[in-house]
Amino acid sequence: MAIADDDIDRLRSTVSIVDVVSQFVQLRKVGRNWVGLCPFHAEKSPSFNVREETGRYKCFGCDQSGDVFSFVQQQEHLDFVGAVEYLAAKAGLTLTYTSTGQSRERARRKQLVEAMGAAVDWYHRRLLDDPAARPARDYLRSRGLAGDAARAFRVGWAPDEWDALSREAGIDGELLRTVGLSFTNRRNRPQDSFRARVLFPIFSDTGEAVALGGRVLPGSSDPAKYKNSPETPIYAKSKTLYGLNWAKAEAAAADEIVVCEGYTDVIGFHRVGLTRAVATCGTAFTEEHVRLVKRYASRVVLAFDADAAGQGAAERFYEWERKHQVQVAVARLPDGQDPGDLAQRDPDALRASVADAAPFLAFRLRRSMAGRPSRTPEDRVRLAERAMAVVNEHPDANVRKLYAGQVATEVGLAVADLERVAQQRQRQPTVAPSRRANRRENAEFVAVALLAQDWESIAGWLIEELFVDDAHRRAFLALAAAEGSLDGAIEAADPEAREVLERAAVADVEVEPEVEAFNLIGAAVRRELARTGASDGEERIRDDRAARLLLEDLHSPTGAGTAAEGLLGWLHGRMEDHGSGGSRRTHEG
Repeated sequence: MAIADDDIDRLRSTVSIVDVVSQFVQLRKVGRNWVGLCPFHAEKSPSFNVREETGRYKCFGCDQSGDVFSFVQQQEHLDFVGAVEYLAAKAGLTLTYTSTGQSRERARRKQLVEAMGAAVDWYHRRLLDDPAARPARDYLRSRGLAGDAARAFRVGWAPDEWDALSREAGIDGELLRTVGLSFTNRRNRPQDSFRARVLFPIFSDTGEAVALGGRVLPGSSDPAKYKNSPETPIYAKSKTLYGLNWAKAEAAAADEIVVCEGYTDVIGFHRVGLTRAVATCGTAFTEEHVRLVKRYASRVVLAFDADAAGQGAAERFYEWERKHQVQVAVARLPDGQDPGDLAQRDPDALRASVADAAPFLAFRLRRSMAGRPSRTPEDRVRLAERAMAVVNEHPDANVRKLYAGQVATEVGLAVADLERVAQQRQRQPTVAPSRRANRRENAEFVAVALLAQDWESIAGWLIEELFVDDAHRRAFLALAAAEGSLDGAIEAADPEAREVLERAAVADVEVEPEVEAFNLIGAAVRRELARTGASDGEERIRDDRAARLLLEDLHSPTGAGTAAEGLLGWLHGRMEDHGSGGSRRTHEG
């Protein structure tokens, strides 16, 4: 008995070789490879390399090499069938056994792929040469898909005829029906599945033509704007991404892949130099797609409205991040503009949308708070509850805590109050503010109190520009000048600052010092970014873009400290631009 070839190919494309090898070898990423100590011979310096995009491993010490099946065979002492069964059980896939042998199935698949490839070529020639395809060429040109792009992506045209492909292409009718390109109509005659449509060929990640996606021209009376190939023996929508055959090399090099909704969006990204873009084929982005892209990149940038499906989709994304060790971010596309159109009108903006992509939770949070009033205490409480409902979707308590601090700074409520909400993780949270709900006192006063009571816990993170309230700023400056001596600061301070210091000395502050400092840094950076205008030079705009990226990392459990240092340096440089001669820090540096 043999295992069906399709099942072996499906398992090979589903299983991550890095995940499998990591069960036996401690790996770390070095460039495009994962490197560790070879499990096949004793060594002290790692020479064992695994590459996800090719699904292969090789040891440069003992010269062992192979794929995921051979690795399992050696580690678990199994034959090939046993290794396949082992991996299928791990992946939850059901295997099909056949006694007819694998060669027949491979030959059948080859026939189907060749039939689809011949159809792709036929439709492509019709687009380029057929006078009747002129409206299609005009439409593609209007979308920025002139001859070079149409040739590069093998775009085609289905004539406005019932059976042109079936009659003229010279492809066996049974093969056409099997791959979804034709069907038998009520008159028992072959009829083409695609008619009067621009066609975008869909290839597997290895470059095999497996399906077509069709779009009618503007003004068509056909109510079905888009039409895609059905599921066939060579095409599964949930396991196929349009453009992956072209995108995988850059995706692996950048460790990032951009996921769009449409074929023209992918082509638009490619036209502006971002050739790591792919698209789903008329379906939602699924876990199978995540498994597929994880072979090439660990960061996924969504270039579509990732918030449309709400909380249910969010929970899936967070689960995928944890389960498959990927990072999900969202491109900052201008509202109402798709990548295909933006590639024509503003290529720089399209490139910047990916460069400035926000972590998925940051995107959701910003969307939930955008345009909401925060003028009154009641407004701020409602806004905090709405925002914390989004924050509480995330399964990681540390991530929720960091974002709770950001929300507190934005709405002017106590960080401790919202951290409690994050800890409870209610789906519909209720925010009960403490008595001290003044916007600045809850951020700036707490920082002064921490500095007065435990200088070392926060001193390294504070500079003058973090304080908007003048009394808090002067209290900070007095402490900084006295190098943490509370008595010295009180003695030197003016009356208003002295009153702040005296209250700070006895205040009950049970918060995380770094969280408080990072929230102040984030608020100061956002205030400064708001001053950027259209007349600012390109260098300043680039600096601001870098600061926005650091802002996103400010709420990362692993990168917050580095981001905070970078943002303090950015604030210092910005202040020098304003001509103030530098900022005062508790620790100079």
